[in-house]
Amino acid sequence: MSAERAAATPRFDLPEPDAFTRPYWDAAAEERLLIRRCAGCGRAHHYPREFCPHCWSDEVSWERASGEATLYTWSVIHRNDLPPFGSRVPYVAAVVDLAEGPRMMTEIVECAHEALRVGMGLAVTFREAGEEAVPVFRPRG
Repeated sequence: MSAERAAATPRFDLPEPDAFTRPYWDAAAEERLLIRRCAGCGRAHHYPREFCPHCWSDEVSWERASGEATLYTWSVIHRNDLPPFGSRVPYVAAVVDLAEGPRMMTEIVECAHEALRVGMGLAVTFREAGEEAVPVFRPRG
């Protein structure tokens, strides 16, 4: 594919940071995973929101997550026609439980599909996505 055509091909894996989420993406670029924690009820949540989805308080702040998680569920994707996912198949779309409590949608990397198990320990790593980095998870240890 020519460079001109590649530049014209849309990508569906690129984050769209805004002023509110910029700290999250800046931390990811430094290979740190951030979550939000509520001062009102003490619960953590993810994806980043300006209010607590548990008690609706707006007293939430950024907190560095440990990067540890357990696998809750997954699906092996064998076909995806949206660029650039088609070049990555098969890949594992997953939901993980972060050690801090929130559930997070992500991708599992560096793991044979047949080795995946509910409850397996995972650790965050980061993949380049355009000018940003996105958190993905791999087996711990």
